[in-house]
Amino acid sequence: MTEHLQPHIDLALRHVRSGMTVTPIQRLEIGVGQATSGTSPCLYRSMICFILQGSKDVVIHDTLLRYDSSQYLVSALDLPLSGQIHDADGGRPYVAVSLVLDPALLAEIASTMPPVRDADTPGIGLAINPMTPPLRDTLLRLLALLDTPGDIPVLAPMAERELLYRLLQGPQGRLLRHIARPEGALGRIRRAVEWIRDHQNGRLRIEALCDASGMSRASLHRHFVALTGLSPIQYQKQLRLQEARQLLLSGDRTASDVAFAVGYESASQFSREYLRQFGVPPVRDIRQLRQAIGSSAAA
Repeated sequence: MTEHLQPHIDLALRHVRSGMTVTPIQRLEIGVGQATSGTSPCLYRSMICFILQGSKDVVIHDTLLRYDSSQYLVSALDLPLSGQIHDADGGRPYVAVSLVLDPALLAEIASTMPPVRDADTPGIGLAINPMTPPLRDTLLRLLALLDTPGDIPVLAPMAERELLYRLLQGPQGRLLRHIARPEGALGRIRRAVEWIRDHQNGRLRIEALCDASGMSRASLHRHFVALTGLSPIQYQKQLRLQEARQLLLSGDRTASDVAFAVGYESASQFSREYLRQFGVPPVRDIRQLRQAIGSSAAA
């Protein structure tokens, strides 16, 4: 599969050297990185991810999923997960392209296709499926627009529509159609997730979450766990810890200051949960991360 994706890889590396880059094409991002040691928390948005080179492990529901350039991943909603990237053969870097999903655009395209009767619940909010030649070709046309930025305003929306059309025709069409339906279970849980993200540093109020999602307490909990692998409280905790890690990495604030900034009432509880999540205490974790970043930059 990698040889079929070499033109895609060349385009991606021509425009991105390392890290995650937002491209001039709306909702399209390119990530380039080196293998990591062990899994680390990451936030998957509602998106399609195409790995061009290398592979990645993600953990959801305590289940390990690995995907590579022969597959694509669909994330139906924002999911805090654990992940680990792997280089390709010969130490070539991990390269991936992600397209953030627009529910309104999905709904518009789905409305032009023959109606399909789907089950009421979409199941887990993450799926991996085989890459196909039509998807690969459409993705290449979309990426090629990075070389001709003047064509992006007119041609990028056309290529995106074709890509989504191909995906809706594929085995994850059901999951994508659920994303496009705000009145369904997935749409309601997406609203609950949005509420948590908007209030992640405050006290989680289940009543407000039920109001935001339009679901009963029992239905909210059942569908939330089924789709995300986490309870609402666990979901909020994951977001807080990831935000705390970014705040510590980007500034000179103490662990106690950051703990209170992200909503913890106890610095000791924050340190315990940080250790449980990342495997090391906050200060040591940030020191190791900065050393790794410095070594990468020096190389």
